Amino acid sequence: MKKLKFGLEVYTYQIDFVHHLSNIVYIEWMEIGRLKLLDAIGLPATELEKSGIFPVLVSTEITYKQPIFYGDSVTVEVWISKLNLASAIIEFRFNKNDGILAAQGSQKGLFIDGETNKPFRLTAEHRNKFERYLISEE
Repeated sequence: MKKLKFGLEVYTYQIDFVHHLSNIVYIEWMEIGRLKLLDAIGLPATELEKSGIFPVLVSTEITYKQPIFYGDSVTVEVWISKLNLASAIIEFRFNKNDGILAAQGSQKGLFIDGETNKPFRLTAEHRNKFERYLISEE
């Protein structure tokens, strides 16, 4: 069980009127993290879509701890805290270049069958791939 880690830079267009990283950028970074996680486990979103499975978001939650500024480097940590039959909870940590936690969040995702628009139950093969990044909080 491990976390996926990757780095991101802060650009001028991401800065808000008080010179902090805009809150919406965290949502964008969560999307990048979700896609990188799907790639890392061997289920890229493009392949899921081709097979008729669509990962959709049910909820997003973010807690902001410290501001991030232009010029900061950020390390993002992504992992799965809960894996259900047709859904998962993905956790995120955004650490500034000095190692200080800037924000943390979670998203609940649901897998949808593209033909029926109903929840798609993950197969044992799917679940095994996700298990590498499952760090249960229970």
